Amino acid sequence: MCRTGLGAMTLSLVESQAVSELASHLYPFLPGKAHPYADQATSFEGVAKRLGLGRYWPGGSKLPALTGLLSGVLEYDRGRFCPLLVEVVRAGVRYRQGKGSVTREEVERLNELVAKVKFKIPELHDPMFLDALPRVEPQPKVSSGPDRAILDELQKRLMAITALPPQERGLQFERFLGELFEACDLAPRAAFRLTGEQIDGSLQFQGQTYLIEARWWAEQMAEAALLVFSGKVGGKAEWSRGLFISISGFTEQGLEGFSRGKPTNIICMDGLDLYHVMSGGLDLRTVIERKARIAAETNRAFVPVRELFPGLI
Repeated sequence: MCRTGLGAMTLSLVESQAVSELASHLYPFLPGKAHPYADQATSFEGVAKRLGLGRYWPGGSKLPALTGLLSGVLEYDRGRFCPLLVEVVRAGVRYRQGKGSVTREEVERLNELVAKVKFKIPELHDPMFLDALPRVEPQPKVSSGPDRAILDELQKRLMAITALPPQERGLQFERFLGELFEACDLAPRAAFRLTGEQIDGSLQFQGQTYLIEARWWAEQMAEAALLVFSGKVGGKAEWSRGLFISISGFTEQGLEGFSRGKPTNIICMDGLDLYHVMSGGLDLRTVIERKARIAAETNRAFVPVRELFPGLI
């Protein structure tokens, strides 16, 4: 049941992960901010203000703002976390009439995520309410990539990063990639440090774990950077792989030298690869799958997407 006690409570790792999942799941229920001529309550910001929780809405891009709202309420105003979710669902049902209704499956999945933070919301388990919601007819799973609205928000984030100072730019780039991987259902893990080395995160795809190296540097990456990251990956479990993302790309000499004499355990992406993914032309999961296959067949760590998908670019 939903607890009513108030007071700050530091979020556990499980709760933090659940909040991230909740934000992604609730993302399509409402706009972040309502249109000036629309009902202000039919937005996440409007719902928060109506419940007296507006101080937890940080503004800005919808996904991080929604994550901030849920985290803030859960940590500092825990007793109103369940009422907030009930009002989001109520407003979402109204807002999405004629736009693709809130479905029973969406609410049932919401209930599963809420259970991860040890809550159960009676209103969202009410059989009469659930029975009144439309069901989704099972469809064959198609790899269509994340929702266009999420890609648009992330694309704005990526553009904004270019104006930041170098040190902050690198940190925000890592966070951006984590949100992109999350949107693509790649189960990302944030940056972590082992003895003597820094890993910029990891993701899981098709049963494989990929360690991440993310660089937003002005110069292209040379052979030395590829060798260092390959060594990090090689020092982990045999089934580990690596994904090296360099905004400026890689030198031809570095790629040629890296491919000689040893099998690659990494694949690479550059800024143009990311552009094609963010523009909605390519699904990131398909890009990773194709790059991994060509690396296995040719030992080339980096093959640009314009070469892998000549008919689509």
